[in-house]
Formats: sequence, structure tokens, C-alpha cells
Amino acid sequence: MKATQFGAVMALACTLAAMVAGASLEASAAAGRSALQAEGMAPSFDGATTWLNSAPLGPAQLRGKVVLVDFWTYSCINCIRTMPYVRAWAQKYRNQGLTVVGVHTPEFRFEQDLANVNAALARFAIDFPVAVDSSQQIWRAWGNRYWPAYYLVDASGQIRYHQFGEGDYDKMERAIQSLLAEQRGAPLADTSLVAPQAAGEQMAPAPARIESDETYIGYRKATNFRSPERVRADAAQAYTVGRLDLNGWGLAGRWTVDAESARAQDAGAGITYQFSARDLHLVLGPGAAKGKVRIRVTLDGQPPGADHGSDIDDAGNGVVDATRLYQLVRQAGKLRERRFEIRFLDRGAEAYAFTFG
Repeated sequence: MKATQFGAVMALACTLAAMVAGASLEASAAAGRSALQAEGMAPSFDGATTWLNSAPLGPAQLRGKVVLVDFWTYSCINCIRTMPYVRAWAQKYRNQGLTVVGVHTPEFRFEQDLANVNAALARFAIDFPVAVDSSQQIWRAWGNRYWPAYYLVDASGQIRYHQFGEGDYDKMERAIQSLLAEQRGAPLADTSLVAPQAAGEQMAPAPARIESDETYIGYRKATNFRSPERVRADAAQAYTVGRLDLNGWGLAGRWTVDAESARAQDAGAGITYQFSARDLHLVLGPGAAKGKVRIRVTLDGQPPGADHGSDIDDAGNGVVDATRLYQLVRQAGKLRERRFEIRFLDRGAEAYAFTFG
């Protein structure tokens, strides 16, 4: 389950609570003691299929350290947009007693591929330890339900704070500072907050209202599918887009739709989506051949121009050469409803999910 923002009323309540909590945490960090309450002992990382950037870490290796545990998966836009902050915290507080441990728990099958995970670490410049949780054993041991999810563990192994989803970065950093001050027995010299720069898909979502939500393409979780042809599960079939209302989408050409994705059987197959958001992302892969698939994107039937995303040019051209999230639209002007179309100029491409920002 992807963690999402609360509605307007809940958001206001959370903002007021965060202001009070933030002031309390800032004061406790300055005093060298933390106001954060214990939530129970942290489970272990037993069950990791392997570790990246580190030898396996357990209680013996982490004793005496404050640990930030980050559950993530590499094609999740919500996880991707938090990475600039997690990297900045890892770097700023590394020599003050903080250890960041990423737990990569896959949502899709392709995220179990270790080569894909390693490529994601390089793409996002992740150098902190990562436990590869391909069998979801760590996820279950921690009772986690969300991507991303953060658990802050004190020097004695107690969970003292948790947070789900994007945002509230100041609140999380104040919690980190609070536990580091407690562990040191003295205030931190620097209690400023990080302000990382981000580009491409790692940039924060638009502050304007986003009317389009994450949409899966595989039949197990698909919603708002508007092609008039019924999905023929796990078998090739020709589709037409059909009439689209806001957040409706359809396939064009011959596709094979399985539980997680749809695979283009012929060159020229396409997907169309009627959306309202600043950014449109699509999780794509080149398919079993693992080669390169050329793509062409249009908005309202025209090349995207200044509204192109970081993975295509202003004429709408791009290449799918790895299975990951691609940023295809970033509207430069006022947010408005648009008709997105992507054509695959080579066969074999696989499409998994739309996300927006």
C-alpha cells in the first residue's frame, strides 16, 4: 500500500499537531533529552536475502547507534521523492551516531531482480546500507504496510518514532536530532534542517490540487479501464481506447494483460490517459528481450514541448532501456486536464502503473 496525504481537515489537524510536536522535539534536542515515547523493541533484519553497501547488520552492529529504518521500493514515486532527504540525513548525521538502513521490499516482480536494485542504488546515489527484502520477511516482522515507511530506533533498540509517506521532513529531522542528543547526553551543535535540491522525478509534488491518482495497469489492481473490449487475461488481444473521462485510460493495439502489467505485442501499440496533475510518471520496462524500446509521447495530440518530462525530449521522443519509473510529463504552465498518449515504436514493452505529482 502506498502512503498518501490526508484530506484537508486531517491535514490541518496534523499540521497543528506537528507544530506543537516539532517545538517539543526541538527543545528536547537542545536539552539533550528526548520527549519521544518508546513504542516497543525494534525487530531484527533477519530474512534479508542479501545486503548492499554493507555487511549484514544486526543488534550487535547497531548497538549504541540511532537507526533510521526506511522501507522503500525503487519504482515507487513516493519513495523516490523522499530520497533527497534520506540521503541528506545519512550524510549530515553519519558522524554523530545515526545509521540509515534501507529495507528494499518489492511491490512488483521485477523489483526482486538484484541487478535492478543495484541499478536503482546507483541512479539515486544511495550509499547507506540496504537490506534486500525480496521475500518480504522483514516487512512482515516489522508489521509494515506502507511505502515509504520510516521507523526511528534509539541506541537501546527501542522504536521511538515512526512516519508513513512523504512530507513532514522537518518533523522527522527534529526526531532524529532529539534521539542523537539523548544518545550523546548533550545538545547537538547544529540543529538546522537540511534543504536538499532535487531534480527530475525526485522533485516534490505540485502544491496545486492533483486530481489523478496512482493507476495500475495489470488486471489484479486495474481501475478506470475504458477500452470497450473486456480484458482477456494473460492472452494477446486487440484493444481500442474508447471514450475517456477524467482519470479514464485505455489501450490501443495488441496487448497481453497479466496480473501486474500489460505487454505490447506489436510496434505502434499505445496507451492513452486523461489526467489532471503537473507530473505524469509511468513504470515501464523493455520486456523479456531487455533491449531498448523507442517511445513517443503526445499531449492533446501534440508534441509536449515545454511540458515534457525528464525522460523524453520536447518532441516527445524517448527510450525505455530499463524497468523503472519514467517521468514523461512535467507541465510548465498552469495545471490543467490533459490527454496523454504514449506510442511504443518497438514491440515488447511492459507497462505497470501510472503515478502523478
